Amino acid sequence: MNKTKNKILSKAYMKSLLFIQNDWHQHGVLVHTLRVAYYCLKARDWKLFPAALLHDIGKPSVAYQKSEDIEFGEYSFSDHEERSYEIIKNWFFIGEYTKLIVRYHYLIRDIKKSKIENSLRYEEKKAIWESLNEDMQKDLARFLVYDDLGKGKKRR
Repeated sequence: MNKTKNKILSKAYMKSLLFIQNDWHQHGVLVHTLRVAYYCLKARDWKLFPAALLHDIGKPSVAYQKSEDIEFGEYSFSDHEERSYEIIKNWFFIGEYTKLIVRYHYLIRDIKKSKIENSLRYEEKKAIWESLNEDMQKDLARFLVYDDLGKGKKRR
């Protein structure tokens, strides 16, 4: 897991929250989050709405720049979904379902990516996927659609 823990007023935290993420996101984390929530509301998918608001809450705190990010002023967010989960896991007013969606919202994409790049990570992520019930798997797939819509157009 990414060990980065940016402070709230740090440059990486504020820039990624308000202005820029990476080539896959047109907006900073805040606007992206609002867009994902909008698409949940538009689809009347009330069940996923709380997760839409919280899914990237930990992202600015793990923002860091790899060498290739520096050229474009972008950030990477390794394991941001686990950090988001760590932030909300003890919040009594958030249901377990929402916590699981937040924790695993990137799982489908992570499985595809790690199958090519990292066989050990692939096996770990695949085992998590297989431990989830069919309804949760379907909901994660549906959430991924909203998340992708929330990204907007690529910048480059």
